[in-house]
This record gives sequence, structure tokens and C-alpha cells, in this order.
Amino acid sequence: MALKHTSYQQTGYFSALINDYLAEKETLQPFFNRFPRIENFEEQFYEKKDFFSKKKREILVASLIKQYEGFEVSNLTQQNIDLLSNDNTFTITTGHQLNLFTGPIYFLYKIISVVNLSEDLNKKYSKQHFVPIYWMATEDHDFDEINYFNLFGNKMDWSRESGGAVGELDTCGLNKLLESLKSKFGTSENAKKLIDLFSKSYLNHDNLSDATRYIANELFSEYGLVIIDGNHRELKEEFTPFAQKELLDNKSFSIINETTNRLEAIDYKKQVHPRKINLFYIIKGIRERIIDDQGIYKINNTALVFSKDEILVELKNHPERFSPNALLRPLYQEVVLPNLCYVGGGGELAYWFQLKDYFKSVEVTFPILLLRNSLLLVPQKISKKLEKLNESVENLFLETCDLEKKHAKDLSTININFIPQRNHLQQQFKDLHELAKQTDVSFLGAVKAQEKKQLNGLDKLEKRLLKAEKRKFKDEIGRLITIQKYLFPEQKLQERTINFSEFYLDYGENLIGHLKKAIDPLCHEFTILEL
Repeated sequence: MALKHTSYQQTGYFSALINDYLAEKETLQPFFNRFPRIENFEEQFYEKKDFFSKKKREILVASLIKQYEGFEVSNLTQQNIDLLSNDNTFTITTGHQLNLFTGPIYFLYKIISVVNLSEDLNKKYSKQHFVPIYWMATEDHDFDEINYFNLFGNKMDWSRESGGAVGELDTCGLNKLLESLKSKFGTSENAKKLIDLFSKSYLNHDNLSDATRYIANELFSEYGLVIIDGNHRELKEEFTPFAQKELLDNKSFSIINETTNRLEAIDYKKQVHPRKINLFYIIKGIRERIIDDQGIYKINNTALVFSKDEILVELKNHPERFSPNALLRPLYQEVVLPNLCYVGGGGELAYWFQLKDYFKSVEVTFPILLLRNSLLLVPQKISKKLEKLNESVENLFLETCDLEKKHAKDLSTININFIPQRNHLQQQFKDLHELAKQTDVSFLGAVKAQEKKQLNGLDKLEKRLLKAEKRKFKDEIGRLITIQKYLFPEQKLQERTINFSEFYLDYGENLIGHLKKAIDPLCHEFTILEL
């Protein structure tokens, strides 16, 4: 196993916002609290300790115990749940959708990031304790985003009708997908383990929330991971005061818009559009926006209507029916957890940057924001092929056409770079420009036109020469592009397309161990892991 790192900016796959955040660009500093360095966590846990009460801890622990009923809980996970009662215990959190069979492999990277950061903090601050949390996005309702995963270039999807919160969906129909997976996975020992994991997750549990908890628990319970479902009545009761403010004064809409405008003024795009009410109404089979129509609260796409007094009574009696959207979910999370740090992808962090001022207005501690680790996994057989081609894995981040050009130039014995000729030509025309200035404007125009024509001619000659060399080395370039397509399916990062099972088939239970050793959550660089 070999590790390499490259900057996120050099990969070309990350936004200016994320690159500037990692560079701690001064203009971005008003939009986050503390930068993710280990020494900054001390101030963060003192600030959070003042906000998070004993009562909140009691409610959290009781809710977790209830949620874990019927599940096998490891000693370390149980210890972490119990320790959350203490005022010196804090959480490190990541969240993720309930993607079928975990979805893309970065699901693992997110969770290992919070596990490893918690371990690092436990070593650094021995008087405090830090617990890794996976927040399941059970209240999401976009089934089409989660009902499949990619396996060997094939889309393994779960076709069924859907509606309401995805966590409440029954797992009916996944037995058919299991039969298809058996033929895809094969008959190796690792294949049997994957089939057993899928079967016990989806065929032995009644809903998607429980099935996802089972998978995450099986993969990570030995590291003390605590899994939480926010779609829980007692936790929602803690959020009720904030939900009531959202219904009555639309404060989030105005403040988040103002912050977003400031981000856009310094050339960053908004990730999420705030609404006047950033809450959904959720009952079985339904999760729809709440719309304030001149003091009447309507549930979008339904006949449900509430007066102001009626919706406040509904909130008091049934807090579980009020579901925060993407912009309020972070607030909900920080209200019910003694959380210090949120670990998320670039898109997630982008909408957190829109929230700093709103958190301040409602007097909730804003967490440290940490970009989750990104990895490229390179099997040994691929490393050997690249070595034979005398090509580095870092160059595979290039666009395919740029990679072809670069490799052809590297192989060629001819200098396919006409910069010296361009410089020489431009120097000659510089003298002609001086001569033209002494005559008339028409002659100067003719000189400029001729210069442009000849420079264009050099460009065409260079392209023809490059094309000829690419034909000459067609086979070798073809092998290189095949490798690139394997490591970057559809010119996307591997982690956003491939499911963990493809690597599990080769590395089995060692896969997570390899990833855990490779992931350093406070190393703000892209990781290349040669397995």
C-alpha cells in the first residue's frame, strides 16, 4: 500500500469556493467559524459546552437507546452512547442519504473521516471525549437519487413506487435485486459476504432506515460509530422553538438571502435557495413544503390547510410532522447534538457557508466545517500498467484530450512545441510594426493581418504534427485512456460512481482497514491510495 497526495486545486474537480476555503482566503473568513486545525477544537468545545444542556444530553441518549433497539451494539458504540450523558463528551458528525447499498464509495470515506478525527481528538484532548456520528438523511424524499448503485458499469436499481420520507419506505422488491447481484458478485468468499450483508440488511428489515442502520453498523460498529435518525419525535421536540420561529417570522429567509448575496458579491455561487418557510410537513407517504399564503398555511400538493393557531397546535402536538429542508437540517443537527465539527463534501460545505449569520441570529453554535477526505483507489495491477507506460497517476486527472496531447508529446522525439517559432515570428513583426507606424494606418493594418495569418498557420502546423504523432503512438495512448476510463468513469471522480463492493470483492474485510490507515481528516489534500 502506497500513499500520495496532490492538492484539491490541481485535480481540477473542486470548486473555487472549496479551494479558497482550504487556502483560508481572507474574503471567506466571515462565512465560517474556525478552520479545521486540531488546536482550534479546544475553543470550539468550550463554546459548545455552554450551549448544550444536561437535559439535551438526556434526551439524546434516551433517543439513541430507543433507536438501537433490536440491533446488535458493539461495546465501543454502547460506551460512546453512554458517554454522551457527560458534559465533556462531544460529537464529530457526517450525514448521508440512504443510498442503496451505501451508493458511491465516498460514503465510506465520510464515515472513516469522522472516526479518525474522533480518535485524533481523543489522543489530543484526554479530558474530553469525542464520538463519531453518522446522521442518516431519513427524511429526504427524492427516491430517484438513492434507489440505485453502480456495479461494474451497470446500474443496479430498485424499481418501485415511492412517496414521503425515504426512511419509512418498506424494502419490498429488493429480493429480486439480490438475485441479480448474486450473478454479478460471483461465488468467492468475499462475494458471499457481500450477498449476506445485502440480504440481512434489506430482507431482514422492514424499512430503508433500519436497513441502512444495519449496514453502517456492520461496517463500522467496531470503531464506535453512533448512527442517528433525526426523524424521531423526542428529538423533534427539541427543535420545536426553532420550527415555530420559522413558521412565524421567516427569519431564515431574510438572513440567509443576505449572506448568500454577500457570497455572490465575491463571485461564489449559491448552493441552495432559501424559501420563506424552510420546513416540510411529513406524514406517511407525504413530505411536502409548507407554504404561507397570507397567514394560511398550505401543504403543497395536498388539500391540507392550517390557520396560524392550528399549525402551532399541530407543531406542539405532533413535532415529528415538521421536517427541516436542506438549509434547516444543519440547524436541527446542531440543536440536538453536542457537535463540534461537520464533515461533508464540497456541495454540502457550500450551503453551510450560507448559514453562519443565521446560526448567530438564533444563538446556536456554528460548527467547524471540514471537507471530507477524497480518495482515488489504484489497484496494484493498474499501478504496474502505468509504470510500463511511464506515466504518473496524477496526470490522469487531466481531461482526456489533454492527457492524449501530453502523452504524445512525452513519447515523441520531435519537439511539438512551436513557442520558439512563435516568439521569433512575433519579434520579426515587431520590427515591421515600427516600420508601419512611419507610413500610414492601412499599412499597419496589413502588417497585423499578416502576423495573425502566420501565427494561425503555425497553430495549424503544430496541431497537424501532434495529430500525426498521436496516430504513431495510437496503441500506447489507447492503453492509457483505457486506464483513465477505469479510474475516472465518465470523466468523474471514481469515488462518486463506484460502489464499495467492487473493491470489497478483491480486498474483503481488509478494505476498510486500508482506507482507515490512508485517511487523515486534517490533511487538506486529495489522497491517492495504491492498493
